[in-house]
Amino acid sequence: MTARGTHTHTGEHARDAEDLDVEEVLALVNEGSTGDPAVPSPSTSAAPQGTPQPPGTPRKPDTDQHRATSWSEARAIAGRAARSGGHRAPVSVTLDSALGLVLAAPLVALSDLPSFDTSAMDGWAVAGPGPWAVREDRVLAGHAQPEPLSDGEAVRIATGARVPADATAVIRSEHGRTDDKGRLHAARDVGHGQDIRPRGQECRSGDHLLPGGTLVTPAVLGLAAAAGYDTLTVVPRPRVEVLVLGDELLTEGLPRDGFIRDALGPMLPSWLRALGAEVIAVRRLGDDAKALHKAITASTADVIVTTGGTASGPVDHVHPTLRGIGAELLVDSVKVRPGHPMLLARIKDDQHLVGLPGNPLAAISGLLTLAEPLLRTLSAHPAPEPYALPLQDAVHGHPYDTRLIPAVLRGDCAVPLHYNGPAMLRGIAAADALAVVPPGGARQGQQAELIDLPWAVAGIGVCFT
Repeated sequence: MTARGTHTHTGEHARDAEDLDVEEVLALVNEGSTGDPAVPSPSTSAAPQGTPQPPGTPRKPDTDQHRATSWSEARAIAGRAARSGGHRAPVSVTLDSALGLVLAAPLVALSDLPSFDTSAMDGWAVAGPGPWAVREDRVLAGHAQPEPLSDGEAVRIATGARVPADATAVIRSEHGRTDDKGRLHAARDVGHGQDIRPRGQECRSGDHLLPGGTLVTPAVLGLAAAAGYDTLTVVPRPRVEVLVLGDELLTEGLPRDGFIRDALGPMLPSWLRALGAEVIAVRRLGDDAKALHKAITASTADVIVTTGGTASGPVDHVHPTLRGIGAELLVDSVKVRPGHPMLLARIKDDQHLVGLPGNPLAAISGLLTLAEPLLRTLSAHPAPEPYALPLQDAVHGHPYDTRLIPAVLRGDCAVPLHYNGPAMLRGIAAADALAVVPPGGARQGQQAELIDLPWAVAGIGVCFT
């Protein structure tokens, strides 16, 4: 299995991605597909619906090509749009709230660790050479300092208990026996200090255990607790407000009469939280320019995320609103499919807006292209190490733009999935990652950069070549 960095996963999707083989996944995702298959059959004479024509097909470039930013440069701009950690002061949080945050200050030991000589095993604490007379009392973890031992004495001791003063070693339970007179005999040689964890073995009070900028993992939480911490000083999560635009969106029931269900309102908050954000509000504004202006100018969020309204249609109000408030456009459309009409704007020194397209998969493309690098910088998280895997199947490309294709990871390859049109979620729902397909497409076996989904895990399977 190829090393792919750090991954998180939850629930049934994680189990399915781990347990299903390639054929089962493709059957579930691609069965009956008439949408946008990533790999058409050799006999296909035209590109599938929703898929750009392959290179060589005459095509007029999009009218916004002159101002669109390349996909890689757009991600770089988003990553440096805000300074690391943002303008927000570090915060102190309890240990149970610190997971996934970044230390804003070094972790310094508040005490010796361990803070007293500790038994590493169940057995007997002994003093001097044996055999030893065994005392009737026992030394247990969590009890006060036991009575000192005299040479030739032993006492029963539990793992984690304080070692009596003048003890020279601990004999494990399986390495000792008592005779008829109650004297303890060692079954093997006893070394001085054996199975005793001396005070300060791991660290001394004042030692720097971890530097600032360290990601708080479960292991870091354990170390902090052992070192005496109740709270940690961390970089706060970026505060995000989501503005869902569109008069055609329903919040419940079946699609009807020209209305469609809002998929982004339920999906984006969870996705943003998985990317490390604190979602402070989700507001549905419809196609209302005044409401959008009021919502943006009144927001106290570090990042505002809008959905829809980023093109140039009669009810696309994002661009006019940003111009009206004097926002600085850092990225104004990206050479990527799906999702090219995405944008990134600086509203204030400490506030940015990410404009996502309204189609669901296009919005995810924008989220991972612009929002993820921005949120990562604001959270002071390091950039993930890039990695690539060979594609199991060929993928048609766009003549000018990068394509992001949902993929399942199997062994040492990536399997492109169908249902990858801009309005489709069926492919991404089964995916582990997005495969980055360069302009012109990718052949079978070609290495493709992969962007992990926040909850994805590596699967196990065979790469067919």
